Amino acid sequence: MTVVKSPLEKLKYEVAGELGIGTDDTTYRQNLEKMKIEAAREIGIYDQVKDGYWGEVPSRECGRVGGRLGGKIGGNMVKKLIALAEQQIQQKW
Repeated sequence: MTVVKSPLEKLKYEVAGELGIGTDDTTYRQNLEKMKIEAAREIGIYDQVKDGYWGEVPSRECGRVGGRLGGKIGGNMVKKLIALAEQQIQQKW
């Protein structure tokens, strides 16, 4: 069964591929999990999440992990969207 991805979802996977995170669901999710553990180590909460359970981690700490991950992917998505918008504006003028 083929899953149709939205244009935004396609952009996410394109950016993830450029960052070496993966271009399919399985690879992307596996690499994202590795990145979450790496970020948890960097901010000092690895001992709380090493068993895979994040339920005891305060939302502030989860946000710090998510911010590190989202910045890599989301920031590059924003750059691509801005470049696309600039290109479309130039074509109109």
